[in-house]
Amino acid sequence: MIKAILRQDCPDDETARQVLHAALEREIDVLVYCAVILGIGEAPAMERAAAWLDMAYFDVVPRNLSGSSAPVRLDALADIKCFRVMVLDIDVLFCAPDFSNLLAMKAYRRRHPALARQVCLVPASALRAYLVNACSSALIDGARQNLARRWPYAAAQLELTRPARWLFVSGLLVLLGAVILMPFLGPSVLGLLVLAMLAVPAAIRLAAIRHALVTPVAAAPEPIPDAELPVYSVLIPLRNEAHMVPQLQRAMAALDYPADKLDIKFVVEARSAATLVAVRQLLDDPRFSLVPVPEALPLTKPKALDFALPLCRGQHVVVYDAEDTPDPGQLRLAAARFRAEPDIECLQAELLIDNGRESLLTGLFAGEYAGLFGVMLPALAAWGLPVPLGGTSNHFRVSTLRALGGWDAFNVTEDADLGMRLARMRYRIGVLASSTQEEAPIRLKTWMNQRTRWLKGWMQTFIVHNRSPLRLYKEMGLVPMLVFEFLVLGMIVAPLLHCAFLLTLVGRLALGLPALPDTPLSWQVLYLGVFALGHGAVMAQTLLGLHRHRRYHLMLQQLALPFYWLLIAFAALRAVRELLDRPFHWAKTEHRPILSRRRHRHRSGTAPAPQVAPVYSAAGKLTP
Repeated sequence: MIKAILRQDCPDDETARQVLHAALEREIDVLVYCAVILGIGEAPAMERAAAWLDMAYFDVVPRNLSGSSAPVRLDALADIKCFRVMVLDIDVLFCAPDFSNLLAMKAYRRRHPALARQVCLVPASALRAYLVNACSSALIDGARQNLARRWPYAAAQLELTRPARWLFVSGLLVLLGAVILMPFLGPSVLGLLVLAMLAVPAAIRLAAIRHALVTPVAAAPEPIPDAELPVYSVLIPLRNEAHMVPQLQRAMAALDYPADKLDIKFVVEARSAATLVAVRQLLDDPRFSLVPVPEALPLTKPKALDFALPLCRGQHVVVYDAEDTPDPGQLRLAAARFRAEPDIECLQAELLIDNGRESLLTGLFAGEYAGLFGVMLPALAAWGLPVPLGGTSNHFRVSTLRALGGWDAFNVTEDADLGMRLARMRYRIGVLASSTQEEAPIRLKTWMNQRTRWLKGWMQTFIVHNRSPLRLYKEMGLVPMLVFEFLVLGMIVAPLLHCAFLLTLVGRLALGLPALPDTPLSWQVLYLGVFALGHGAVMAQTLLGLHRHRRYHLMLQQLALPFYWLLIAFAALRAVRELLDRPFHWAKTEHRPILSRRRHRHRSGTAPAPQVAPVYSAAGKLTP
C-alpha cells in the first residue's frame, strides 16, 4: 500500500520498507507519515489508499443526509474515525482509517466484496468537519452548560445574579466612602479594612520580589525525543481578524514540534466571514484545521474555546491569541515539564510586550506585564497559591481541563476564573521558562475597553467564588482563600482607592484644610505608610520585571505609574457600570500585524527592543 500512496516517489519494495521503518521509529501512523512528513497531503494519501482498496472516496462527507445522527459522546469526538449515514436508502460508513485498519479492510474486502458498496473513505479533516457540523447544536449547548453542570455553585451564568452584583457594588461604594470620609471622621473599622486591602497585596508583592531575587533558576527538564512527544493541540480563537491570519500562520509554522503531532485549530466565529476565508486558505497544511463557531450568546472567547475543546486530539492544549508569537520551543518545553512533573496540571508562559517603545501607554503596559508575569506569578505558583492566569499561552492537560468543565463561557476574564478553579481543586500550576510576544494597545480607547473588560471579569470572578464562602474555604484552604480575596479584590479596589485618596487630598487643600486629617500622629504615619508601601511595592515589582529582560529604556516611563492608575480607576468605574448593565458583554481588542507595528516604529524613529534572556549570576540567582 505504501507504494500505491507514494507512487513515483516509491519505486521499489526496499523504499517502501524504509518508509515503514521510519514511521515505526517515530511511533506514528504510516499514513500520517506519508501525508505530513513526506508531504503527500492528507486528501491525496487517502484517495490513493481508497484506489488501492478499490473503494469509493469523497473529499467531503455530503451534508443533510437522511438518517444521520450526532455521536452521543462529545468528549470522544476527536477520536471518531467513522460515521454511519443513509445515502439513497443505503447504509454507508464514511471513515478515515489509519494504516493498520486499511490493511485489515483490504483483507476483509477480499472475503466480502459487498463491503465496497457500504464504505466510503474520506480524509480525517473532512470527517471532523462533518462531525462539527452535525454536532454543532450539542457542542454549543456543552460550551454554555458544561461548567454549570460541573460547578453549579461557581458558574457566572448561575451565580452572577442581579442582587449579587448590586450587593458587590454597594460594598465597593461603602469602602470608597470610608476612604473619602476617613480624614474627616477619623479612624474606623472600615478604614482599617481599606488599609489592609492595600497593605496585604503590597506585602505579597514584596515577598514575590524577594523570591525572584533569591530563588535559583530551575534546571531545564530532560528533552523528550521526537518519537515520544505527545500530540499537542493549539487553540487560536479569532473574530474579525483576517488581517492577523498570515502572521499567525508564520508563528505556528515556526513552532519546533513534529508536524505530525501538531493539532492547530483556528476557532473562528461563524459571522467572521473574511476570517473564515483567510483560514481556509491555510488548510492544505495538515497541521491546521478550522472550527467555525455558530453564532450564539454569549459572544465570548471562552465560549468559542469550550466549543472546540471536545475536538482537541492532543494530550495537552495551549491557547494563543491573534497577536501572539510564542517562542518556537515553547511546546517542547511544556511537554517536557508535564512529563517531568506529573502533578502539574497547568503551565503559564511569560507574556512579553513587544511594542513598549511605541508610546508612554505601551511602555507602562509593558512594565505592568513584566512585573506580573516575571515576578508575581512565578512566586504565587512556587508557593502553591491561587494564580490568576493570563488569557493566553497557558498550557493544560486536556483531561484535567475537561474534568474542570472547561472555561466559563460567561466570564469575561475566563483565565483568572480558571486559575481560581484550579486552586479550588488544589491542582498545581507552574510557570514556564518561555515567553510569548504580544502587542499592547496603542489607542487609549482600545486600552480602556480591554481594561474595563478585565476589571469586570475580576469582579465576576470575585462575586462567583464568594457566593459560598464556606465551600470556598473547605476546597481552597484558609491561606489560599485569603490570598485570593486580597489579591483579586485588591486589583479591583486599589486603583479606586488611589483615586479616592488623591481626590480627598485635593479636596482638603481646596477647602483650606491641612493635607492630613487632624488625627494622632501615629494614624497619619499609618495612612501615609500604607499608601507609600502599596505604591512602592508596585513600582519595585515593575522595575525588577523590566530588569530581568534588560528593558532599561522603559524604566523612566514608570514614573508615570500614578497617572496610569488613574486611568485604571476610570476603567474600574466603567466596569462597575457594565457589571450592572451588561455583565456578559465582551469588548473585543483590536490587533495589528507585526509588520504594521514595525512600520510605525520606523516612522517614529524607534527600533524594537532587543529580546534577551533574564540576567542571572553564576550562582543561579537573579542579579540586582
